[in-house]
Amino acid sequence: MNAFLQNLSQYMPDYLWNLCVIVFSILIGVILKYLVVPVIRKLTARELPYSIFRSSIRHFKSILIFLIPLLVFNTLFPLMHLERASRVTINRILEICITIAFAVILIKLVRVLEDYLYHFFDSNKIDNLRERKLRTQIQFIRKFVISLIIILCSAAVLLNFESMRKIGAGLLTGVGIGGIIIGFAAQKSLGNLLAGFQIAFTQPIRIDDVVIVEGEWGKVEEITLTYVVVNIWDKRRLILPITYFIEKPFQNWTRTTAEILGVVFIYTDFTLPIEPVRQELSRLLRSNSLWDGKVDVLQVTDFTERSMQIRCLMSCRNSGDAFDLRCYVREHLITFIQNNYPETLARTRIVLESPDTSSSNPF
Repeated sequence: MNAFLQNLSQYMPDYLWNLCVIVFSILIGVILKYLVVPVIRKLTARELPYSIFRSSIRHFKSILIFLIPLLVFNTLFPLMHLERASRVTINRILEICITIAFAVILIKLVRVLEDYLYHFFDSNKIDNLRERKLRTQIQFIRKFVISLIIILCSAAVLLNFESMRKIGAGLLTGVGIGGIIIGFAAQKSLGNLLAGFQIAFTQPIRIDDVVIVEGEWGKVEEITLTYVVVNIWDKRRLILPITYFIEKPFQNWTRTTAEILGVVFIYTDFTLPIEPVRQELSRLLRSNSLWDGKVDVLQVTDFTERSMQIRCLMSCRNSGDAFDLRCYVREHLITFIQNNYPETLARTRIVLESPDTSSSNPF
């Protein structure tokens, strides 16, 4: 094949032959995009929730359009008619482009593996503690590996330049002082990275954990190498440094299980009979699918000189259900008291005493 191409190149001007090599390499990428990829996509277009081929096409289709022409051009490059200086320059550019392309392929492979693990450990179920734990670790490891690939790729690209090698040799002579300076400068970043490792494997928080931080209720949406994103209930995003969850106290409502107790407080007059209200609470819980059927308690937990405090306890499968069930119980218990015992709602009493007029006036 090479001999045929060499013979063919002898009958063509140098500029025309070089142009043909470039155009042929580009055509390979176009053919791959408009012929091969749609065929494979059609073969894997089944009504399945996950396909490793579909995932691979989704991640690799963009980079293969550039990688295949690069590889073809790299193979045909020795056949091009170029001067020595131009050949050295183009060859170096080719090496850099292929290095970057392979780094991107490694990143895409990590993404494909992440898709497979996400499918294997499906978190779309009620009791998903194990899946959320593994997803948190997978997400952190993915970000760490991608960062490592980018750093190694950048180092490989820079080493292609002679000037960079000289700078590196010069830096090595001052490695002692430079190491101390870099250590102080990177202290915060290294602390965040170590905190990220600690969170990924000891897991005080996980993806989709329900937390209370800075007085806000929300779910952990994303854990990066340096910060954590908490999705607040009203769609705001709270961004916190990752060290926050190592150094400061916070509430995690789904640390070991998503189950939680909902609490409702009602303040009424002392004359309210407790047993009818207790029975009404049980009826309300039994009629609502948000209740998990485990805890149903109504007790008088405190009183003051003006009112008594009634506490209602109910169990739910998760914090979202607990919030909705608490609102439901509040509304219906107040309605029940208004309709049946309106005189027992919390009130302030004032007693007016008339003056004593039985005593005679001495004057």
